[in-house]
Amino acid sequence: MIGTGAHEAATGSGTGEYLSRNPARLDDVVARVELGGADALHAAAKAARTAQREWAQVPAPVRGRVVAELGRLVEANKESLARLVTREIGKPYAEALGEVQEIVDTCDFFLGEGRRLYGQTVPSEMPDKQLFTFRVPVGVAAVITAGNFPVAVPSWYLVPALLCGNAVVWKPAEYAAAAARAVAELAWRAGVPRGVLNLVYADGDATYAGLETALRDGLVDKVGFTGSSAVGSRIGELCGRYAQSPCLELGGKNPMVVAADADLDLAVEGALFSGWGTAGQRCTSLGNLIVHRDVHDEFVSRLDRALRDAVIGDPAQEVLYGPLLDQKFADGFEAVLDTIADHHRVLGSEFVGRIRGDAPRAGFLGDPEAGLFYHPVLLDGLRPEDHVFAQETFGPIVGVSTFDSLDEAIELGDAPGYGLSAAVYTTDPATAFRFRQGTRAGMVSVNNSTSGAEAHLPFGGNGRSGNGSRQSGIWVLDQFTRWQSLNWDFSGKLQKAQMDVATVEPDRGYRLPPELGGTE
Repeated sequence: MIGTGAHEAATGSGTGEYLSRNPARLDDVVARVELGGADALHAAAKAARTAQREWAQVPAPVRGRVVAELGRLVEANKESLARLVTREIGKPYAEALGEVQEIVDTCDFFLGEGRRLYGQTVPSEMPDKQLFTFRVPVGVAAVITAGNFPVAVPSWYLVPALLCGNAVVWKPAEYAAAAARAVAELAWRAGVPRGVLNLVYADGDATYAGLETALRDGLVDKVGFTGSSAVGSRIGELCGRYAQSPCLELGGKNPMVVAADADLDLAVEGALFSGWGTAGQRCTSLGNLIVHRDVHDEFVSRLDRALRDAVIGDPAQEVLYGPLLDQKFADGFEAVLDTIADHHRVLGSEFVGRIRGDAPRAGFLGDPEAGLFYHPVLLDGLRPEDHVFAQETFGPIVGVSTFDSLDEAIELGDAPGYGLSAAVYTTDPATAFRFRQGTRAGMVSVNNSTSGAEAHLPFGGNGRSGNGSRQSGIWVLDQFTRWQSLNWDFSGKLQKAQMDVATVEPDRGYRLPPELGGTE
């Protein structure tokens, strides 16, 4: 049983026990989680408020060393943590290893930032006066994360927040409770005080209610949320009531444009990984393929063959993807499949829906009846009014549309209203740059996947994908610090800005004489 406590899901009236199951083998219970009630998050925020004051006094380079030690501990436990991720959420082991490496990379980057956190000296408009700027911690950050990236994405919040001197209340997804506990244990043993990092288990309703009271009582100064666009909108509205700007990393309907001059084999490889890797359950998963009319038939034929040949099944083995994350996502994907219409040409597998004995998948590895495994779907003939075109589907399904001009492709890519990631496959630099210029996506790839992030590059989206906040790299520092200015007057007298400033009196009526090129 993963229980509750001040640093581990604060005490309070719970909402029951949650069983985190292995989605590849549903009879395997990975963790039993005692869920806290609405007061759990509030109590954790109160404990964090007390602990943060002392943590902020620890010099930033020392906090950087703590972050570095977290990276070393994660590195030493890389295989164990990756196996836990694979077991708890069904992510293929190779991808899980990459996700754990992302924590290490993030810690390595922010170790150095502990010796920077630069402010500036600014010239004053008056003599004998100096102006300075400083980054200061926001205070207490409430971080709410999804479970499709149960360890990497939380590190994008936790590492910079802690480095900057904040305390954190972290509410992970229930279905990734064990992975969250493992990351927290490593952080505590790296030197993060337990009151500075508080782990809370709660369901969605309790989390929202607890966050509301914590904001009302002034216990939370920043909210970071990764999850659906619908829930993110509610979080944004709630924070707005208390004059706060949250960091929102939401869903995506990420387009991939395949130009007429694209390397089709490369584009097929990118589409396969983007669209069906992690069973399409990434926020950066490929949503809509937008293919030039001249290469549409050939590209779709190649992608159909590649998808039919792809190995699906046991995530501990070498597969393109394993199960869906949890039963609620399986239910959601079933609803998406119900929107397939007569005008769609269904490709990618012999069947649609759950992989079973009466609907087998060729080459499947493992026991399909044991978990939440679904056939891949490639829908040709997608229209803008289709559900699959307009909405994030969060499952192994991708639709194909055609285009004639680049402007049309950009318009189709942006039409769903998201703006997280976009890709274009082309051999023409002009096409690449014009696509980059035209798309609303916060992240653009050329001849590469819509999925993928590096620890030193800004991550985030616009529109339905987020509120413009960015994670990773130096850009995330603006989420977890606030600028403070200092003016220091050593003149020995009161100098009033904009009033006691020396002035210059130019002769604005002067005109050059003829001998210097002027006119009479």
